[in-house]
Amino acid sequence: MLIDNFSRVISYLRVSITDRCNLRCRYCTEGIFPFIPHPEILRYEEIIRFVRIAASLGVRKVRLTGGEPLQRKDLAFLIKEINAIDTIDDIGLTTNGVGLADVVEELRDAGLRRVNISLDSLKPERFSFITGVDAFAKVVRSIEKAKEAGLDPVKINTVIIKDFNDDEVLAFAEFARDREVQVRFIEFMPFGEQALWDSSKVLSSSFLENLIRREHALRPSLDSHKGPAKMFHINGSRGQVGFISPMSSHICRECNRIRLTPDGKIKPCLFSPTEYDVKALLRGGASDRELAEFVRDVVRAKPEKKLEGGTIRKCQRSMRNIGG
Repeated sequence: MLIDNFSRVISYLRVSITDRCNLRCRYCTEGIFPFIPHPEILRYEEIIRFVRIAASLGVRKVRLTGGEPLQRKDLAFLIKEINAIDTIDDIGLTTNGVGLADVVEELRDAGLRRVNISLDSLKPERFSFITGVDAFAKVVRSIEKAKEAGLDPVKINTVIIKDFNDDEVLAFAEFARDREVQVRFIEFMPFGEQALWDSSKVLSSSFLENLIRREHALRPSLDSHKGPAKMFHINGSRGQVGFISPMSSHICRECNRIRLTPDGKIKPCLFSPTEYDVKALLRGGASDRELAEFVRDVVRAKPEKKLEGGTIRKCQRSMRNIGG
């Protein structure tokens, strides 16, 4: 079992398999942070070995992210190999959804169990402005295909930014109700384009929850304890809305995860610049035992909290470089 110095059990691994993406989202940015050179990206066999070692230490849940993970070839192979690890019982995928519809059944058959789809506007023209691509219809089709494929629940990740897309909060709640999906509102975080980030543009989860409650009755979900989102059923529908509060709340005491970046760094905390180079060990002949001890040491170094002194610095890597 992996336990940090603050008695948190680490059972969740997020693996970013690429920093490439087919969108150019304004709050993620492509211009400031260059792509990682291809030779520095972890190979599938290195990822599989790392996941196998992490699983032997107690990791049970794996989520594949990017960049856009569907930009990398043979994703079904990677999912199948991870699914073959006996103690891994949950494999998820975070995607922008543009290409998901065409491969969702193949990924499901390989072992994919759930999917998170990023969507920050329900207005096609605004979606194109935010992402730089006219692909709104493709994302909506992917949401429906994921539901048809039996992935449950289908989660929609939505970043709400003041004076940018905050006029769509109620529309997203109704989307969750009508489509019977989970829409999770994520507070705006300091990643990506410098000109866009401004703490005054953060709308707190409590503000968004109260806004929705003016129009819809919300009932707490019994599954809220299973992740960082505070989840609610809306108007008796199977659809839900949820709130993830990395900026306004200290969710750190419930953190059960570590991240593996595309270039083989372990990040024990999303908001910390501190990273640990496991790729050097993977490519340097380290034994499984040495790798396992390295992971234990990294987990023990996991900080108690993400913030210090009530302030937060602009992060030095984009979310695309780190992995969502």
